[in-house]
Amino acid sequence: MQSFNLTYKPFGSKAILIEWPAIINEEILKDIVSYKQHIQKYFSNTELIVAYHTLTVIFTNSVNYREIEENLRDIYKLNIERQVFEVSLWKLPVLYGDRLGLDMQQYASDKNLSEQDVVSLHTRPLYTVYAIGFLPGFLYLGGLDKKLHQPRRSEPRLKIPEGSVGIGGRQTGIYPQASPGGWNIIGNSPVRLFDVNNPQRCPVNVGDKVQFYAVNRYEYELIAIQVQTGVYQFEKQVHYD
Repeated sequence: MQSFNLTYKPFGSKAILIEWPAIINEEILKDIVSYKQHIQKYFSNTELIVAYHTLTVIFTNSVNYREIEENLRDIYKLNIERQVFEVSLWKLPVLYGDRLGLDMQQYASDKNLSEQDVVSLHTRPLYTVYAIGFLPGFLYLGGLDKKLHQPRRSEPRLKIPEGSVGIGGRQTGIYPQASPGGWNIIGNSPVRLFDVNNPQRCPVNVGDKVQFYAVNRYEYELIAIQVQTGVYQFEKQVHYD
Protein backbone atom coordinates (compact mmCIF):
# COMPACT_ATOMS: atom_id res chain seq x y z
CA MET A 1 0.00 0.00 0.00
CA GLN A 2 1.49 3.32 -1.05
CA SER A 3 2.10 5.86 1.71
CA PHE A 4 0.50 9.32 1.52
CA ASN A 5 0.54 12.16 4.02
CA LEU A 6 -2.91 11.77 5.58
CA THR A 7 -4.81 14.05 7.94
CA TYR A 8 -7.33 12.84 10.51
CA LYS A 9 -10.21 14.99 11.80
CA PRO A 10 -13.06 14.38 14.27
CA PHE A 11 -16.37 14.21 12.39
CA GLY A 12 -18.91 14.40 15.19
CA SER A 13 -18.76 12.13 18.24
CA LYS A 14 -18.95 8.86 16.26
CA ALA A 15 -16.88 9.43 13.13
CA ILE A 16 -13.42 10.33 11.82
CA LEU A 17 -12.69 11.97 8.47
CA ILE A 18 -9.42 10.87 6.81
CA GLU A 19 -8.13 13.10 4.02
CA TRP A 20 -5.63 12.39 1.22
CA PRO A 21 -4.03 15.13 -0.93
CA ALA A 22 -6.87 16.88 -2.77
CA ILE A 23 -6.01 15.35 -6.13
CA ILE A 24 -8.26 13.13 -8.25
CA ASN A 25 -6.26 10.18 -9.54
CA GLU A 26 -6.35 6.39 -9.47
CA GLU A 27 -3.35 5.90 -7.15
CA ILE A 28 -5.07 7.85 -4.39
CA LEU A 29 -8.35 6.03 -5.02
CA LYS A 30 -6.61 2.62 -4.82
CA ASP A 31 -4.89 3.66 -1.60
CA ILE A 32 -8.24 4.72 -0.10
CA VAL A 33 -9.97 1.46 -1.10
CA SER A 34 -7.05 -0.65 0.14
CA TYR A 35 -6.97 1.23 3.47
CA LYS A 36 -10.74 0.80 3.78
CA GLN A 37 -10.40 -2.96 3.36
CA HIS A 38 -7.76 -3.13 6.10
CA ILE A 39 -9.81 -0.98 8.48
CA GLN A 40 -12.75 -3.35 8.01
CA LYS A 41 -10.58 -6.22 9.29
CA TYR A 42 -9.95 -4.43 12.60
CA PHE A 43 -13.23 -2.54 13.04
CA SER A 44 -16.04 -4.74 11.81
CA ASN A 45 -18.90 -2.59 13.16
CA THR A 46 -18.19 0.49 11.12
CA GLU A 47 -19.61 2.21 8.06
CA LEU A 48 -16.93 3.46 5.68
CA ILE A 49 -17.73 6.06 3.04
CA VAL A 50 -15.27 6.65 0.18
CA ALA A 51 -15.16 9.92 -1.78
CA TYR A 52 -12.65 11.38 -4.24
CA HIS A 53 -9.87 11.94 -1.68
CA THR A 54 -11.50 11.16 1.66
CA LEU A 55 -12.58 8.22 3.75
CA THR A 56 -15.14 8.67 6.53
CA VAL A 57 -15.11 6.03 9.27
CA ILE A 58 -18.40 5.95 11.19
CA PHE A 59 -18.72 3.95 14.40
CA THR A 60 -21.95 2.77 16.03
CA ASN A 61 -21.15 4.50 19.33
CA SER A 62 -19.19 7.55 20.49
CA VAL A 63 -15.44 7.00 20.38
CA ASN A 64 -12.26 8.22 22.07
CA TYR A 65 -10.97 10.19 19.10
CA ARG A 66 -7.25 10.21 20.04
CA GLU A 67 -7.22 6.49 20.73
CA ILE A 68 -9.01 5.63 17.47
CA GLU A 69 -6.80 7.98 15.44
CA GLU A 70 -3.70 6.25 16.81
CA ASN A 71 -5.14 2.84 15.94
CA LEU A 72 -5.99 3.97 12.43
CA ARG A 73 -2.50 5.40 11.92
CA ASP A 74 -1.01 2.07 13.02
CA ILE A 75 -3.18 0.21 10.50
CA TYR A 76 -1.98 2.52 7.72
CA LYS A 77 1.66 1.98 8.75
CA LEU A 78 1.31 -1.76 8.24
CA ASN A 79 2.27 -0.94 4.67
CA ILE A 80 0.93 -4.18 3.27
CA GLU A 81 2.13 -4.71 -0.28
CA ARG A 82 -0.61 -4.74 -2.87
CA GLN A 83 0.63 -6.66 -5.89
CA VAL A 84 -2.67 -6.75 -7.78
CA PHE A 85 -5.74 -4.57 -7.38
CA GLU A 86 -8.80 -6.70 -8.19
CA VAL A 87 -12.08 -4.97 -9.00
CA SER A 88 -15.25 -5.69 -10.96
CA LEU A 89 -15.71 -4.48 -14.54
CA TRP A 90 -19.37 -3.74 -15.27
CA LYS A 91 -20.67 -3.66 -18.85
CA LEU A 92 -23.65 -1.32 -19.11
CA PRO A 93 -25.91 -1.05 -22.18
CA VAL A 94 -26.88 2.38 -23.52
CA LEU A 95 -29.33 3.48 -26.20
CA TYR A 96 -27.56 6.58 -27.53
CA GLY A 97 -29.38 9.47 -29.15
CA ASP A 98 -32.94 8.52 -30.02
CA ARG A 99 -35.63 10.46 -28.17
CA LEU A 100 -34.07 9.66 -24.78
CA GLY A 101 -30.71 11.25 -25.65
CA LEU A 102 -32.17 14.68 -24.96
CA ASP A 103 -29.02 16.68 -25.76
CA MET A 104 -27.20 14.37 -28.17
CA GLN A 105 -27.87 16.34 -31.36
CA GLN A 106 -26.89 19.74 -29.90
CA TYR A 107 -24.00 18.23 -27.90
CA ALA A 108 -22.47 16.53 -30.96
CA SER A 109 -22.86 19.75 -32.96
CA ASP A 110 -21.17 21.80 -30.20
CA LYS A 111 -18.25 19.33 -30.15
CA ASN A 112 -18.02 19.33 -33.97
CA LEU A 113 -18.48 15.56 -33.92
CA SER A 114 -20.97 13.20 -35.49
CA GLU A 115 -23.29 11.34 -33.13
CA GLN A 116 -21.48 8.12 -34.05
CA ASP A 117 -18.16 9.78 -33.10
CA VAL A 118 -19.65 10.58 -29.68
CA VAL A 119 -20.79 6.99 -29.25
CA SER A 120 -17.38 5.61 -30.27
CA LEU A 121 -15.50 7.91 -27.89
CA HIS A 122 -17.93 7.30 -25.02
CA THR A 123 -17.91 3.49 -25.26
CA ARG A 124 -14.11 3.13 -25.61
CA PRO A 125 -12.74 3.83 -22.07
CA LEU A 126 -12.87 1.73 -18.93
CA TYR A 127 -14.24 4.32 -16.52
CA THR A 128 -13.25 4.34 -12.85
CA VAL A 129 -15.93 4.73 -10.16
CA TYR A 130 -14.52 7.52 -7.96
CA ALA A 131 -17.56 8.06 -5.75
CA ILE A 132 -21.23 7.15 -5.35
CA GLY A 133 -23.62 9.88 -4.27
CA PHE A 134 -25.87 12.83 -5.12
CA LEU A 135 -28.55 10.18 -5.61
CA PRO A 136 -28.45 6.57 -4.31
CA GLY A 137 -26.56 4.60 -6.98
CA PHE A 138 -25.28 7.65 -8.88
CA LEU A 139 -21.76 6.73 -10.08
CA TYR A 140 -19.18 9.47 -10.57
CA LEU A 141 -17.10 8.09 -13.44
CA GLY A 142 -13.64 9.38 -14.34
CA GLY A 143 -11.70 8.69 -17.53
CA LEU A 144 -13.82 10.54 -20.08
CA ASP A 145 -12.02 11.29 -23.36
CA LYS A 146 -10.95 14.96 -23.50
CA LYS A 147 -12.81 15.40 -26.78
CA LEU A 148 -16.07 14.83 -24.88
CA HIS A 149 -15.48 17.26 -22.00
CA GLN A 150 -18.37 19.71 -21.83
CA PRO A 151 -19.59 22.09 -19.09
CA ARG A 152 -22.93 21.43 -17.48
CA ARG A 153 -25.99 22.92 -19.16
CA SER A 154 -26.52 26.62 -18.40
CA GLU A 155 -30.14 25.82 -17.46
CA PRO A 156 -30.54 22.54 -15.54
CA ARG A 157 -33.73 20.58 -16.15
CA LEU A 158 -36.19 20.17 -13.29
CA LYS A 159 -36.70 16.50 -14.17
CA ILE A 160 -34.89 14.06 -16.40
CA PRO A 161 -35.78 10.37 -16.89
CA GLU A 162 -34.37 7.49 -14.87
CA GLY A 163 -31.40 5.88 -16.63
CA SER A 164 -30.32 9.08 -18.42
CA VAL A 165 -26.62 8.93 -19.38
CA GLY A 166 -24.99 12.32 -19.07
CA ILE A 167 -21.76 14.24 -19.37
CA GLY A 168 -20.82 17.03 -16.96
CA GLY A 169 -17.37 18.60 -17.21
CA ARG A 170 -14.79 15.80 -17.26
CA GLN A 171 -17.17 13.15 -15.88
CA THR A 172 -19.92 10.90 -17.14
CA GLY A 173 -22.59 8.95 -15.29
CA ILE A 174 -26.11 7.54 -15.15
CA TYR A 175 -29.02 9.13 -13.29
CA PRO A 176 -30.41 6.10 -11.36
CA GLN A 177 -33.72 7.83 -10.62
CA ALA A 178 -35.80 10.53 -12.28
CA SER A 179 -34.48 13.76 -10.83
CA PRO A 180 -33.39 17.32 -11.57
CA GLY A 181 -30.13 17.39 -13.51
CA GLY A 182 -27.78 19.72 -15.35
CA TRP A 183 -25.61 17.28 -17.29
CA ASN A 184 -25.78 16.90 -21.08
CA ILE A 185 -27.93 13.83 -21.73
CA ILE A 186 -26.67 11.70 -24.64
CA GLY A 187 -28.53 8.43 -24.08
CA ASN A 188 -30.33 6.15 -21.65
CA SER A 189 -29.49 2.87 -19.96
CA PRO A 190 -32.29 0.42 -19.08
CA VAL A 191 -30.38 -1.16 -16.14
CA ARG A 192 -31.29 -0.40 -12.52
CA LEU A 193 -28.25 0.76 -10.51
CA PHE A 194 -30.14 1.12 -7.23
CA ASP A 195 -32.90 -1.20 -6.04
CA VAL A 196 -34.28 -0.77 -2.54
CA ASN A 197 -35.71 -4.31 -2.72
CA ASN A 198 -32.28 -5.82 -3.41
CA PRO A 199 -30.21 -6.54 -0.25
CA GLN A 200 -27.11 -5.21 -2.03
CA ARG A 201 -29.03 -2.06 -3.13
CA CYS A 202 -26.25 -0.88 -5.52
CA PRO A 203 -24.15 -3.65 -7.11
CA VAL A 204 -21.26 -1.34 -8.06
CA ASN A 205 -18.54 -0.26 -5.60
CA VAL A 206 -16.11 2.64 -5.52
CA GLY A 207 -12.92 1.56 -7.33
CA ASP A 208 -14.80 -0.66 -9.80
CA LYS A 209 -14.61 -0.16 -13.57
CA VAL A 210 -17.51 0.60 -15.94
CA GLN A 211 -17.64 0.31 -19.70
CA PHE A 212 -20.66 1.31 -21.79
CA TYR A 213 -21.78 -0.44 -24.96
CA ALA A 214 -24.34 0.70 -27.51
CA VAL A 215 -27.63 -1.13 -28.05
CA ASN A 216 -30.44 -0.49 -30.51
CA ARG A 217 -34.05 0.29 -29.64
CA TYR A 218 -35.12 -3.37 -29.78
CA GLU A 219 -32.28 -4.50 -27.50
CA TYR A 220 -32.99 -1.61 -25.11
CA GLU A 221 -36.66 -2.55 -24.75
CA LEU A 222 -35.83 -6.23 -24.30
CA ILE A 223 -33.38 -5.44 -21.47
CA ALA A 224 -35.93 -3.06 -19.91
CA ILE A 225 -38.46 -5.91 -19.78
CA GLN A 226 -35.85 -8.20 -18.20
CA VAL A 227 -35.10 -5.56 -15.56
CA GLN A 228 -38.79 -5.02 -14.78
CA THR A 229 -39.41 -8.77 -14.42
CA GLY A 230 -36.32 -9.29 -12.26
CA VAL A 231 -34.48 -11.65 -14.63
CA TYR A 232 -31.82 -9.24 -15.91
CA GLN A 233 -28.25 -10.22 -15.03
CA PHE A 234 -25.53 -7.58 -15.06
CA GLU A 235 -22.56 -8.29 -17.32
CA LYS A 236 -19.62 -8.35 -14.91
CA GLN A 237 -15.99 -9.40 -15.27
CA VAL A 238 -13.05 -9.49 -12.89
CA HIS A 239 -10.58 -6.74 -13.75
CA TYR A 240 -6.97 -6.51 -12.54
CA ASP A 241 -5.03 -3.24 -12.33
